[in-house]
Formats: sequence, structure tokens, C-alpha cells
Amino acid sequence: MKYTFLCEQCGHVAEVDMSIGEYHRNPPAFFHCAQPQVRYFPPTGANALDNALAGDRHYDGLRATDGTDISSRSKHRDYMKRHGLATADDFKDTWSQAQKSRDEYRTTGKGGAVTRDDIARAMARQGGR
Repeated sequence: MKYTFLCEQCGHVAEVDMSIGEYHRNPPAFFHCAQPQVRYFPPTGANALDNALAGDRHYDGLRATDGTDISSRSKHRDYMKRHGLATADDFKDTWSQAQKSRDEYRTTGKGGAVTRDDIARAMARQGGR
């Protein structure tokens, strides 16, 4: 990931490529004009392809741990399916249904699930045993 830093005094910009984990373990400190530079998020302009968070640019040059090319969304999905793997968004409907079930249980008490509060009430009825 590219990190950009700006000297607020003169406008000098410095960029560094590093992983997110690397950045958080040891954030770089850039100095210019004898002042620390601040993290800067440059404008992306009107071209959506300039925005790394929009579109599929994060797939560019991506390879799986076994070396397979997964440099597009379709290649990545195909690879995941072939190897029986899933991404978090594959469970969107499952999580949505589970949330509905939890909400129903909380409002009607007929869901069949046991909560921590249910256990505490049962223990209180038994005298804390």
C-alpha cells in the first residue's frame, strides 16, 4: 500500500510503499524543513481508477500462496471455488439470517437459543447453585 506524507510548511510530498501490518508495527517518520510530515491523502480526481478503494485495482499482480495468478476478481473467485475456500462476503446471507433469528428470539423468546441472561435467571431461581 502506498502511504503519502506532506510537509505542511513547504508542500513537499514523500511516498512510501509498505504493507498495512508493517505500517502499523513501525510507522515511518518523515521530516522535511526540520518538521515532521503529516499523513496526506491526495485527491484522486474524477477518474475512479485512480482510487485504490474503488474498482478492482487491489487485484493487480496478485498471486495466491501457491503462485496461481488471481489478478482479477473473476480469477480470484474461481480460485477460491476450486479450492473450497470462501471470503467473508460469501456468508452475507448466512449472517443476515442468523441476525434475524437472534432478533426474533430477543423479541419473542421463542427462538430456542439460550443466552447468558437466561442462565443467570435459572441460577437465581435455584438459589445460585
